[in-house]
Amino acid sequence: MNARAGTARFSAADLARAPNLLSLARLPLAAGFPFALASPRAALAVVGVAALTDALDGFVARRSRHVTATGAIIDPICDKVFAIVVIVALVARGMLAPWALPALLAREVLEAPLLLFVLAKRAPAEPAATMAGALGKVTTAALFLAVACSIAWPDAATAAVIVACVFGALAGIWYWHRALARA
Repeated sequence: MNARAGTARFSAADLARAPNLLSLARLPLAAGFPFALASPRAALAVVGVAALTDALDGFVARRSRHVTATGAIIDPICDKVFAIVVIVALVARGMLAPWALPALLAREVLEAPLLLFVLAKRAPAEPAATMAGALGKVTTAALFLAVACSIAWPDAATAAVIVACVFGALAGIWYWHRALARA
């Protein structure tokens, strides 16, 4: 962790660091996804690149010792924007049933009030406290798998959505438990 991370303050300068640029890359990927749906290969490529940036951002941050409060804020925002845009686009195209929208966003639905709780406390973002645990990583992998199935293997999409929903709900509950234990 760098010296700035210890201060746990947002820094616009940190936005230009490689880990945060990887996170921010998911925003244009999200914007392009609805257009990429015209071709299953293109849509899968967008999802694959987004998954890669999601896997790499934290790794690069830890490896380069650029774990920052800025990254702790930016990464989950980019994750949620990407997930919401992709899932809404898939539902709008009829590639996922409407019930899949709240199911795949179970973690995000549970985390939204948690974000308000943290903001109400006016506590600065603590990078170590916001790092995804194993359950969060499995949930993200399940979400990417459900999206990929809806594009390339529709017969498996329902089962993949259910698995992602279960992991998402468990992750959301775990995040609340962790936050309340630190409150």
